[in-house]
Amino acid sequence: MKAVILNGSPRKNWNTAAMLKEAQKGAESAGAETEYIDLYNLSYTGCRSRLACKRKNAERCRCFWKDDLSPVIDRIFAADSLIIGSPIYLRDVTSQVHALIERLHFCALSYDDYSNYFTGKVNIGIILTMNAPKAMYIIEYRKKAKETAQSFRALNGTVEVYACCDTLQVADYSKFNMASFNENHKKEMRDKQSLKI
Repeated sequence: MKAVILNGSPRKNWNTAAMLKEAQKGAESAGAETEYIDLYNLSYTGCRSRLACKRKNAERCRCFWKDDLSPVIDRIFAADSLIIGSPIYLRDVTSQVHALIERLHFCALSYDDYSNYFTGKVNIGIILTMNAPKAMYIIEYRKKAKETAQSFRALNGTVEVYACCDTLQVADYSKFNMASFNENHKKEMRDKQSLKI
């Protein structure tokens, strides 16, 4: 069993990474071979619309653009599960995650009949971390999170979304102009959610 774990946060050792590393431990304890990748370490863009993946007789479910993301896409299609984490910025996942979704979805999409070229099955876990409290997530963000989850339908597996709300943004709030946040409350929430950062 193979699990690909993708950190879609620019912060490699903070909330999203902490959650993903716990998920990685869980996957390994269940016998999975895991690969952890920080997307912000890679050099890539969204889809370039070169249409090489749509050429007649082209290998399907493959992005032919030569950058750091194309081999990761190959590994996702070959995996049993994908665990992807992203902080929520402006009510949505990061731009790195959006670019991944574009590329992954597009190379599996048939332009003959809009069916899916991918015949395998990859189960997906999406971990979202955010400053917003849980009530705000439910009212304002959850619908968008479900839309993001649907973006992974090309992988034919189950998709679960896990929201980690009210996260600690920095270690010392006194160094920042963040007076609207209560540092003690944020630290309590971190401990309650077991985010040891």
